Amino acid sequence: MASPTGTSDAPLGRMLTAMVTPFTSDGAVDYEGVQRLAAYLVDEQRNDGLVVSGTTGESPTTTDEEKERILRAVLEAVGDRAVVIAGAGTYDTRHSVELARTAERAGAHALLVVCPYYNRPPQEGVLRHFTAVADATGLPVMLYDIPVRTGVPIAADTLLRLAEHPRIVAVKDAKGDLFEGSRVMAASGLAYYSGDDQLNLPWLSVGATGLVSVVGHVAGADLASMGESYRAGDVAAALSVHRRLLPVITGIMTRTQGAIMTKAALGLVGQDGGYVRPPLVDATEEQVAVLREDLVAGGLKLVDR
Repeated sequence: MASPTGTSDAPLGRMLTAMVTPFTSDGAVDYEGVQRLAAYLVDEQRNDGLVVSGTTGESPTTTDEEKERILRAVLEAVGDRAVVIAGAGTYDTRHSVELARTAERAGAHALLVVCPYYNRPPQEGVLRHFTAVADATGLPVMLYDIPVRTGVPIAADTLLRLAEHPRIVAVKDAKGDLFEGSRVMAASGLAYYSGDDQLNLPWLSVGATGLVSVVGHVAGADLASMGESYRAGDVAAALSVHRRLLPVITGIMTRTQGAIMTKAALGLVGQDGGYVRPPLVDATEEQVAVLREDLVAGGLKLVDR
């Protein structure tokens, strides 16, 4: 299935959210909740792309069957009007290849493949891993560089070698090295996406194509406007949005684990993000109270509960 919103300079869209997975109180995936959330993110929060079964989607705790059903649910809900990117990265190359092929059969528009984690492969292993996954399907691939979680960065030289692959088209960067990213962008055709909400505007300033956000669950429309203002040359307007959203980013991304606070934030704006799965734990009343203050400070409209 062709991507519905990609362009040559933004192959996977511009405003993307790494979507949480709603679970019921007994730990089951709420597939109807998945579809409601996907529609809200696209129709109300102006996302032109969604990443499903990423870290924020609690992919380490979902089965392969659940991942496929989640993907199919999102595609059914919004696949005609948003790029739907399936998380297919693990620390096992063979398993990642299997997930990629399953995602392609399900109709995914693209793949997100994280650097192998925990086993800390050398750069040659990283290169072979990504190449094997990209070779396994006809889908475009976004590499995910997040050494704080994986223990291993994707080195600039490795990224440049991977950029030669016809289906490796983008990088979700959560490494935060704007200089290295600038070097890679200048020397390759890779589209960079900010994977760190604290650095969304700085990444745009050095040439990033767009965002893969977490706070986009509740501030996607604001972030979309920020990107549009920056690309139109209105840096002051973009900076104003960036600064206004600082408390929101603080509340969701720095006080405890991101998926926990994202689901709490969704509840505060009147959406149902569901529960988390162990080993995560739902936000406490005290955490939610502080988060409420953060969201209000960032100008978000909350519901009375």
